[in-house]
Amino acid sequence: MDESGDEQSTQWQRFEKYVGHIVESSPDGTTYKVIYLGRHGEGYHNVGEAKYGTKAWDDYWSKLDGNGEIIWDDAHLTDRGKQQALDNSAFFNRQFAEAKMPAPERYYSSPLFRCLQTAYATWSGLEVPADRPLRLIVKELLREVVGEHTCDRRSSRTVIDDAFPEAEIEPGFSEKDELWQADHRETHAEHDTRTQQLLDEIFSHDEHTFISFTSHSGAIASLLRVIGHQQYPLPTGAMMPVIIKATKATSGQS
Repeated sequence: MDESGDEQSTQWQRFEKYVGHIVESSPDGTTYKVIYLGRHGEGYHNVGEAKYGTKAWDDYWSKLDGNGEIIWDDAHLTDRGKQQALDNSAFFNRQFAEAKMPAPERYYSSPLFRCLQTAYATWSGLEVPADRPLRLIVKELLREVVGEHTCDRRSSRTVIDDAFPEAEIEPGFSEKDELWQADHRETHAEHDTRTQQLLDEIFSHDEHTFISFTSHSGAIASLLRVIGHQQYPLPTGAMMPVIIKATKATSGQS
């Protein structure tokens, strides 16, 4: 029997109860969120890097739109990547039904095509509570490391809107990609500044506790650096949950 006296409760139920307790008992200025960090499924850029090796990829191939056989500009999912997302969907359905895993209350995605494909293939059609429907918000700050690599140059707002009309694109989202530069790739420090801004926005404006991020290996690595977590490289299609405590500073920033 667990501490709640419920012999039937699962680990996820006990975790959800614990999170609810610390949220309710936290002092003013302290907030907790559980974020499901999901990496997109395999994309054509992953195939390109595997084919040519990381050094050749970084030095030459990543700066092209493709190799004449496949295109990796704003890379789409491969068939394997699509299947990874569908396998994840089946896994989460079992987790929700059997393990009573808390479904996300809010869903965010990078605007890059592979993440939007992954998010919808993973979360659409799942049996979730009526008050937690899939309403995907496209978030510019969730992007992969920006610059040089064409796989990380996003499509226009019009293309994204046409391909994913059910997605909610955040206010201020530009028509053209204004972040990507052909001659400069974000440093860790620059990316971490962007990630800190992302977390500040989420903690300041989203009142939900359980949140889903569908993003990239570099974006997840940046978030783990910002929160002081050990690095945990995720393969394509993988997910890890993290619980984050934010305390409002005297300056008014989280």
